[in-house]
Amino acid sequence: MSNRQAEIAAALEVVPPFADQAALVSEITRRKSFIKQCLRNSGLKVLVLGISGGVDSLTAGRLAQLSVEELRQESGDEAYRFIAVRLPHGTQHDEHDAQASLEFIRADQLSTVNIAASVSGLSQQMADLEPLNPAHRDFVLGNVKARIRMVAQFTIANAHNGLVIGTDHAAEAVMGFFTKFGDGACDLAPLSGLVKNQVRAIAKHLGAPDELVFKVPTADLEELSPGKPDELAHGVSYEQIDAFLHGQAVSDEAYAIIVRTYDNSQHKRQLPLVP
Repeated sequence: MSNRQAEIAAALEVVPPFADQAALVSEITRRKSFIKQCLRNSGLKVLVLGISGGVDSLTAGRLAQLSVEELRQESGDEAYRFIAVRLPHGTQHDEHDAQASLEFIRADQLSTVNIAASVSGLSQQMADLEPLNPAHRDFVLGNVKARIRMVAQFTIANAHNGLVIGTDHAAEAVMGFFTKFGDGACDLAPLSGLVKNQVRAIAKHLGAPDELVFKVPTADLEELSPGKPDELAHGVSYEQIDAFLHGQAVSDEAYAIIVRTYDNSQHKRQLPLVP
């Protein structure tokens, strides 16, 4: 392990590889305990999370549902509940995966907010978008979608006096692969510190179907590149990112991409600058 690998892994509080099945189960228990303690500490009883159809929201959603079920059983208070939110932009091309995720999660409550009108209404008021070339405009609007989705989730959470869950984990954090104040904004991030294969391992242990566990990850924010794989955007595979974060050898090219991207996206992982 290089010094930079060790430094970055420590900064992201990366969880070591699961030694065995017992370690995996222990980590699941720890994550549920974290979620439950966040609710207890806040004095609130509702959790909210947008479900996209990817393995990250699927895993965080199922952990949230299991956590509130345990809280209800432990406290006798039926007010604890989890609200899963669908946030499509128009018609989502992989809506069947999102619905399959919802079937697996079995949330207490489901809410659907189509963000297309909000994104369109805002973009029509933004003269700054007009001179942009199509690719740049598409990228900017992709970030608008992520931020509108988080506005919707916080609105639902506010309406029900709840907390918003985020799905960020170490393999995305190291690449800055989230929208600042978009999907990077939340009250608690129960997958933090895990690498991608650990998220998948947890999902599989919880009983998620393989087609969702091993689905090609995509943020799916760009109209010109629908379903664009995360790994294409990264320039490296999640397998290489996971290996890097766990101190294992990666190619020189992958090492350089990961370190450079981590350094360039540092501002995303910090609070606003102050004097």
